[in-house]
Amino acid sequence: MAILNSKGVSFSLIGIDRTRANNFVKLGSQPQRVSWAASRTCCEHSPGTSSKRHERYQRQPQNADLPELHPKKKKKPFPVPIKKMLQASRRDKRLAQMRIEKPLEPPKNGLVVPELIPLAYEVLDSWKVLIRSLSQLLNVVTVYGCRRCPQVHVGPVGHQIQDCYGTGSQHRNSHHSWVRGSINDILIPIESYHLFDPFGWRVKHETRFDYDRIPAIVELCIQAGVDLPQYPSRRRTAPIRMIGKKVIDCGGFVVEPKPHCSEDCISLLAELDTFNNQQGQSSTPSNLKEFAETTLKAYLKVRQGVEQLMRKYTVKACGYCSEVHVGPWGHNVKLCGAFKHQWRDGKHGWQDAVVDEIVPPNYVWHVRDPNGPPLRSSLRSFYGKAPAVVELCVQAGAEIPEEYRPMMRTDVVIPDSGEARMAA
Repeated sequence: MAILNSKGVSFSLIGIDRTRANNFVKLGSQPQRVSWAASRTCCEHSPGTSSKRHERYQRQPQNADLPELHPKKKKKPFPVPIKKMLQASRRDKRLAQMRIEKPLEPPKNGLVVPELIPLAYEVLDSWKVLIRSLSQLLNVVTVYGCRRCPQVHVGPVGHQIQDCYGTGSQHRNSHHSWVRGSINDILIPIESYHLFDPFGWRVKHETRFDYDRIPAIVELCIQAGVDLPQYPSRRRTAPIRMIGKKVIDCGGFVVEPKPHCSEDCISLLAELDTFNNQQGQSSTPSNLKEFAETTLKAYLKVRQGVEQLMRKYTVKACGYCSEVHVGPWGHNVKLCGAFKHQWRDGKHGWQDAVVDEIVPPNYVWHVRDPNGPPLRSSLRSFYGKAPAVVELCVQAGAEIPEEYRPMMRTDVVIPDSGEARMAA
């Protein structure tokens, strides 16, 4: 079928099965009425092709952007939608008005979940392996930290990307002031108060020095069933009872026993805390690649195990600062100095925590060639990022995990400076 307009321009439609009227195509200066084919025999486009390609890209994208930085002058978003929180609050309020006890399941009722005890021991063992392995890898791979801002770089030399926002950055043209880093620059220490009874007395501002500060991961494992002599924990045999937000039966208060102190306990404490593991105190591994693979697996196990434990055990985080508390309720220590802390009298704004607040990823720039030139600001849009632990293990010889490949932009070709100016 051929269509000829007034200026002699013709075109044809092939294989018309069904037609749709009232469609216009502008040819020359006059719009012409034509009928489009609903199905065609040549150059046929299948709508399922693009959808399958999109699904395949969603499963394994080529590139992925990092999560947006949360502004300091704004509260963190709630991990649970506020609509669901209000529904649960109204439901508990109705039960409290009817004097009906709130139904609680372990561990919300103070009892330990037996199925999660092996997982807690596995997470704690992986945490020990991670700390010990990182302290040895730091003797091989160099880590730098900025003296003026929290930025960290993993590589033989510090990068030249001008993104420093610390004190005096305007005099240095936003260049970083690099110094040698430590394990605390790779694993950001997140500590929490150790509680003998999480459902007992709350930590007050006046009694904050009566409680030990330990890594939040260790405290989570202790409440999940791990027994450490130096950090005793109460194991309840009868569940607590609550009406609304009020505890009507907690089994009474038990005097906290004194922690057991010995040489074994001191050595165990050194394995659990990053402050006692520095790079000069450990030897260099012999098989570097295998050692890096073991370290990376331990890191992934810690993150996965913490995520599974947090589905059952309550962990609170401040919506304004980096404070974390493991337990059903947050503490009352008035040490929050974040945005509008004067309005809250220094108290923390507690909300449910996420995994990144317990195990911060601490993203750093990915260096593809450690022996190549340092990273430059003109090519920063072509560089990828990765968690500091992953970047350290990859530079030590470990394989890049599949979930971090899009974030590290391994498929992007880094151009020269002249080619980068011509890129869109």
